[in-house]
Amino acid sequence: MEVVFMLLGFLLLVIGGEYLVRASVGLSFKLNLSKMVIGLTVVSFATSFPELLVSLNAALQGAPAISINNVIGSNIANIGLVLGITAICTTIEVDPSFYKFNWPSLLIFSLLVYAFMQNDQQLTSFEGTILFIALLVFIVLLIKRSLLTNLETDSEMDTLSEVSYFKIIIWVAFGGAALYYGADWLVDGAIVLAEQMGVSEAVISVSLVALGTSIPELSASIIAVLKKEKALSLGNLIGSNIFNIGSVLGLTAMVDSIPIEDAQILSRDVLWMLVFAAVILPLILVKKRHKLQFKEGFFLVLLYAVFMLLVFK
Repeated sequence: MEVVFMLLGFLLLVIGGEYLVRASVGLSFKLNLSKMVIGLTVVSFATSFPELLVSLNAALQGAPAISINNVIGSNIANIGLVLGITAICTTIEVDPSFYKFNWPSLLIFSLLVYAFMQNDQQLTSFEGTILFIALLVFIVLLIKRSLLTNLETDSEMDTLSEVSYFKIIIWVAFGGAALYYGADWLVDGAIVLAEQMGVSEAVISVSLVALGTSIPELSASIIAVLKKEKALSLGNLIGSNIFNIGSVLGLTAMVDSIPIEDAQILSRDVLWMLVFAAVILPLILVKKRHKLQFKEGFFLVLLYAVFMLLVFK
């Protein structure tokens, strides 16, 4: 029965994430935000909302391993699986701003959360506040850069600018409800499943739960590719990983300090997150093509498969 609840939770996360992304993009177009900002902030926050609800729910239920490993596993899945599959499906051109601002920001956030956890085997409320403030600074700098560069591209997603405010409100309400119950069922099922399988909550959360909460990112990226908005796809993934650390872990730790109860979180999982964050740059700079194609995508998916095998080893 727990597996059924987990599957229903996955399904609700997919549906809820889709409607929340649509509502967020529609609203941001009405506010005249650039598409790069939409990808790195609005869509990223919308697709990170499942991680936020799952992590907060897990923290309140006394399952901190699920809370922190959900974010770590989701960040790994976003790059290894989601970006890998997207690159396999189509060539992703990389904008110069990726090297100057987006990728360095991702690496800084990843190293920062690692340093906090390594320092005292926990993520304290004060450290969570620092992560959240850093996220706010990132958003302000991003918007300022967007106003200077004024990056715009034609996209079929422009049709969402014609959506009424009433429909946006309905989408937010429906998507929010689906995400809430999906996160609740997913966490409940994961805790029971971990007990039945004889594995730790950390293993389940860094693999199955993280995979489930990364589905909205996969959905948003595939939709962006199909609608020929590839910059939105890459921006969404980088932004989502930053939001996962800054808002999900930051807000969750602000509610209550998150202890590191499983040693492998520090000795294995968070190190893999750093590897996936760092490996994007050399892959993009291979032969100075400044793009991600089939070979790079296949390598990322293969690396993700290795990680999953090691988790269940």
